[in-house]
Amino acid sequence: MTNRTVRHLTVVRGGDDGPSAAELDAIEAEMPVIAAEVELLDAQIAVLDRTPSEVDGQRLRRARRRLLVARRDLANQCSAPEVA
Repeated sequence: MTNRTVRHLTVVRGGDDGPSAAELDAIEAEMPVIAAEVELLDAQIAVLDRTPSEVDGQRLRRARRRLLVARRDLANQCSAPEVA
């Protein structure tokens, strides 16, 4: 995962007080991408030791599409200008 938002919000702190509100907001914004990545990983793991069936192929394609949509939506959300 190479999302710039989380990397840029990570700072070195003296104590371990947990994530800041800004970091929690960034994580929350990324949750659809994280969930889609987990779904794709599950589909890939399911076919590691066997030849993928047609249903497995459909599951993999669906998971890839969902990940692309989630990444697109996050990118559009981050690049959208704020309206005051």
